[in-house]
Amino acid sequence: MLAIVVTGVGPASAMELAAAPDVAAPATWWLADVMSYVTAPFLLEGALIAIKIATLAMMAGAILGLGLALMRISSFAPLRAIAWLYIWFVRGTPQLLQLVFLFDALPPLGIKLDAFTTAVVGFALNEAAFSAEIIRGGILSVNRNQTIAAAALGMGPFLTLRRIILPQAMRALLPGIANDTIAVIKGTSIASVIFVNELTFRSQQVVGQNFEFFKVFTAAGIIYLAMTSVVAGVQALLERRFNLDIESGEKSDSALHRLLGFRFREAKRKPALPTAQPTAQVASVAVVSPPKPAWITNIAGVMGAGNGADREPFVVCRNIHKAYGYREVLRGIDLTVNRGEVVVIMGPSGSGKSTLLRLVNHLERLDWGEIKVNGEYVGYEKVAHTLKPKSNLARARAEARIGMVFQNFNLFDHLTAIENVIEAPIRVYGQDAKKARELGMNLLANVGLGYHANNLPHRLSGGQQQRVAIARALAISPRLMLFDEPTSALDPELVGEVLAVIRRLAEQGMTMMVVTHEVRFAREVADRVIFIDEGEIIEEGTPHEVLGFPKHDRTQRFLRFVERQTDVA
Repeated sequence: MLAIVVTGVGPASAMELAAAPDVAAPATWWLADVMSYVTAPFLLEGALIAIKIATLAMMAGAILGLGLALMRISSFAPLRAIAWLYIWFVRGTPQLLQLVFLFDALPPLGIKLDAFTTAVVGFALNEAAFSAEIIRGGILSVNRNQTIAAAALGMGPFLTLRRIILPQAMRALLPGIANDTIAVIKGTSIASVIFVNELTFRSQQVVGQNFEFFKVFTAAGIIYLAMTSVVAGVQALLERRFNLDIESGEKSDSALHRLLGFRFREAKRKPALPTAQPTAQVASVAVVSPPKPAWITNIAGVMGAGNGADREPFVVCRNIHKAYGYREVLRGIDLTVNRGEVVVIMGPSGSGKSTLLRLVNHLERLDWGEIKVNGEYVGYEKVAHTLKPKSNLARARAEARIGMVFQNFNLFDHLTAIENVIEAPIRVYGQDAKKARELGMNLLANVGLGYHANNLPHRLSGGQQQRVAIARALAISPRLMLFDEPTSALDPELVGEVLAVIRRLAEQGMTMMVVTHEVRFAREVADRVIFIDEGEIIEEGTPHEVLGFPKHDRTQRFLRFVERQTDVA
């Protein structure tokens, strides 16, 4: 009986097995048989079909998943609900049932697809639900301040997503996407239920003929392992590519980056200037004003600074109100900033200073009142005596040319210093890349960072990062500069280098609104000091009047507190 069963199986000689049924074949024979199946064209063709299904399904699923992820984080409730219902249903039902349903339910509806196309559609729709949650998690892992910084530069939502958010989210996305890809490759085996002639289905066909179950499916397992190992290898390479802790010189641009339209680093980095010069020496260069630097020439045409009493109103705020829920942050602010004037805004934490700056460049929406910059509304249009937000807010911000520097720098972590500076000029304003880079290098040199142009933000000190942020804001040729507590996140010894750059801007006649607690800086640079408390302007006047002889009790208490903090520091 034993001889009859074995005569029909596999590559081994049936005559030899029948003649010596008590002697096991050598291990090398067994491995040779398995490898003969591994290299068999019939099974390899099935593996190729599995790869095609997985590749097409992952591509379509990732695109659909990105759309679902954006719907899930949308501010429009119906979109969020639709995306959630889809993800809930698809993740909660077996994929086998989904494939069978598509295969059996579509033809009666007049939609006739072959088995291969049905498998691709089924896997893609299933993968979309899982990819959506992976992508959503990656997007949410990126600091929201990155989006705010991009918006302040005039970058639109989709440009921000492509250039800023997704590149930074990749480290969080890669493990999940790679796991899903491997799961889809292995999961193609269930496509055999709708008669897709892939690897597992073909293995079953072979076993049905020769009954070499263990050998054939061992070979199929090896082929699956080889396919998934390739995915694991690509994952490792991409994780290395997106690892900010690895020096940029150790990496090279990938086809994926070129396909998506972004790069983390240039392929070959060279120092912009000789690196032998000490950092301290570089810092001293920042204080020396070269004759007519290129960046000053570039923005001189839009600054239009005036002098003294002849300065015309440039920023006009009337009856500004802003609340978050039941908390009223600003209560009827009236403020005018003249062209070329430096206005320092001071006040305790939570008094509404930062909110006022964000309202000026429409990073926050007004509840009531109006703000004009250079005679125009930023991101609003008047319809029947009512201000309505414009549909293309990013373009409105770009046209206003308002540069903003944040308390926590908000540099784009995946871009070098020079790439941070030239991102908006190239992507938003369409400036020639070569000219933008020349201006960017000039800006970095003039803030004392020419030797650090190719460093990532996390390789720079706090003071250096803030000076890069100032250079980035200046690169868009701003008409107005907003500084939101630019030194509060810095160590005391780094404050001076940032304030020195702001002083230079004041000397050049840049119109500026500066939120700061630096009393000495305000005395030296400000044309006017505004003191805000509990959402209202309590006192305003020249630095001599407000800081030297404050009239209001709240101003006096605040200045005494700041002086004590300075003495302690």
